[in-house]
Amino acid sequence: MVANSPTEMLEAEHRVIAKVIGAAPVLADQCDAGHAVDVDLLGAIVEFMRTFADQCHHGKEELLLFPALGRKGVPLQGCPVCQALAAEHARGRVLVKELADATDAQRRGEPGAKELVTSALRGIAALYPNHIWKEDYLLFPMTNKVLNLEEQQLLSGEFEKVDERIGLNQRQRLEAFADHVAEITLTVDGEVGPYTSGPLAS
Repeated sequence: MVANSPTEMLEAEHRVIAKVIGAAPVLADQCDAGHAVDVDLLGAIVEFMRTFADQCHHGKEELLLFPALGRKGVPLQGCPVCQALAAEHARGRVLVKELADATDAQRRGEPGAKELVTSALRGIAALYPNHIWKEDYLLFPMTNKVLNLEEQQLLSGEFEKVDERIGLNQRQRLEAFADHVAEITLTVDGEVGPYTSGPLAS
C-alpha cells in the first residue's frame, strides 16, 4: 500500500465523520427527554454532512473511486458492495435533507418539529456506522487488491484536488467542528454542552 493511499485518506475521513454521527443519538435522546436541541448546532451538523461527508467523502468515492474500479473490470452495476454503498449514499442525502427541513421547522417553532428532528437524527445514527464498516472492511480491501501502485497514486492525487476545490481551510474548519461536537456531546446526566463557541457557530 502506498503512503497516503486513497483508502487511507478515506478511512481518515471516516474517523472524522464518525465523531458527528456519534453525536446524533445523544441529541436524539435529548429531544426524547423533552429538551430542545440548539438549532444552530443542528444546522452546523447539516452543513458538515452536506460538505464534508457528501461532497468531500462520498464525492471521492462516487466520482473517482468507483469509476477507477470499473476501469479495472469491477462490474459496478452488478457489484453488491458498490451498489449497496451508492444506495446508502442516496439514503444519507435524504436523511440529511429531512434533518435540514426539521431544523428549519423547529427554528420557526412549528408543532411536531422536535419529533421530526429526532426521527432524522436516529435515521442518520442507524445508517452510517454500518455503512462505514462496509467501506472499511469490504470496499477498501477490494480497492487495495484491484488497483496497482501507480493507479492508487493517481487516485490519491485526484482526491487531493477534491479537497482543494472544497477549500483546505473549509475542510479544516469542518474537522474542527467534528472535534467540537464530539466534545460537547460527551454527556453528564444527559446534558449537552453549549455550542456557542463551536467552529461553525454563528
